[in-house]
Amino acid sequence: MASQPILLFDGDCGFCSRTIEIARRAIQPRVQFVPWQFADLAALGVTEDRADREVVWISRASGKVYGGPRALSAVLMCGRRRWWWLGLVLRLPPVNWMARGIYQVVAKNRHRLPGGTATCSLPAHMRGNPDR
Repeated sequence: MASQPILLFDGDCGFCSRTIEIARRAIQPRVQFVPWQFADLAALGVTEDRADREVVWISRASGKVYGGPRALSAVLMCGRRRWWWLGLVLRLPPVNWMARGIYQVVAKNRHRLPGGTATCSLPAHMRGNPDR
């Protein structure tokens, strides 16, 4: 399990947490889902700003780091076989261009989506958690 890739997500966001639970059940990817708030970001080579802005995929085998829709593509590609093709399509132009735009709209409006709260729209440093 230590060599499994990691997907960092916003553990303070209800929409993000709910989406991760759905992915665990439906896609069953071989990945560790870690709320970025509980990760050693410096050791993973990820800034707090990036982790707060987008989901981040970290390959422990290759050291590659992907964010946003490319990270979601990686999750799909390491899941159950039937999801692999969708992950591949998500990487190809023009689908990846559209995916980037859609991802940005969803990320900026996640507080308005089911499970989202007003907290989701705040930058991490404004969420009132003194431990960060």
